[in-house]
Amino acid sequence: MATFAYDVKIARVQRTLRWLEEDASLLSLRVRDLSPERQKVAKTFAASMIDQTRLELDRLMQERTQESEEQDSPCEPAD
Repeated sequence: MATFAYDVKIARVQRTLRWLEEDASLLSLRVRDLSPERQKVAKTFAASMIDQTRLELDRLMQERTQESEEQDSPCEPAD
């Protein structure tokens, strides 16, 4: 996969993460009419989505770094 493709995916995941993090503050307003149990479930789910998105971002950035390092290292000559 080309580094450019990773950059596009990373940008998309970063936008999603920003949106989720910014939206977290509004979640309490949206779930205030729910029972305390359902509020907890909704908040737990939102936190889980943020955590999963961060993990995906980390994974993509590591893969991009690995690929970049592999492209920079010269190929070994054949015997």
